[in-house]
Amino acid sequence: SGHPEARFLPPLMRRRCSPLSRIALTAAFECCGEQERGRCASVFASRHGNINESVDLLDRLAERQPLSPTVFSHTVHNAGAGLFSLAASNPRTSSSIAAQADTFGCGWLEALALLEREPELPALPVVADVPLESAFAGLVDEVEAAYGVALLLVASGPGEPLGFRVEAASDPPLRPPWPDAVEFLRWLLSGEPRLRLGEGARRFAWERRS
Repeated sequence: SGHPEARFLPPLMRRRCSPLSRIALTAAFECCGEQERGRCASVFASRHGNINESVDLLDRLAERQPLSPTVFSHTVHNAGAGLFSLAASNPRTSSSIAAQADTFGCGWLEALALLEREPELPALPVVADVPLESAFAGLVDEVEAAYGVALLLVASGPGEPLGFRVEAASDPPLRPPWPDAVEFLRWLLSGEPRLRLGEGARRFAWERRS
């Protein structure tokens, strides 16, 4: 629960950030140094985005109360990507992904596509979410957690240490005890040979090649 202070951001930007934005930007800035931050392509992935702030805006609208343009501007799904571009002075390509339970896997796939497009640049996938407000929490069967994971990927040619593939689902949904991005990080540090994730019509599979 909660969120980091994100004191590396300018005060005005920090005050305007939602909890989700602070989590995502903290993960991104901790993941790589200043040089990489300024030149990497990026993918910001979040299953729910800033939906909690959107619900609050809708409540205020229903009560005929004034809305904050600043809060509204930070509820769009690419808010994290825009804030990162400004804070890191990064003009490179950025994508914003929301793919329900497949958000982490689709974010990883998008990062690989960016590497294929511009292999000379690192790719920074950032995945973050916060617990849903009560209005929606009961509608989604998922681990309730505030988290952010960022990974810096570089193209390494045919001898890449991690293999990745997308396959059709032929078994029940895979539901680990952690959000997918955190489960991937646990696997990456564990030494286990393979990982499969996915709840929908597809599975995402990683394996170590060395």
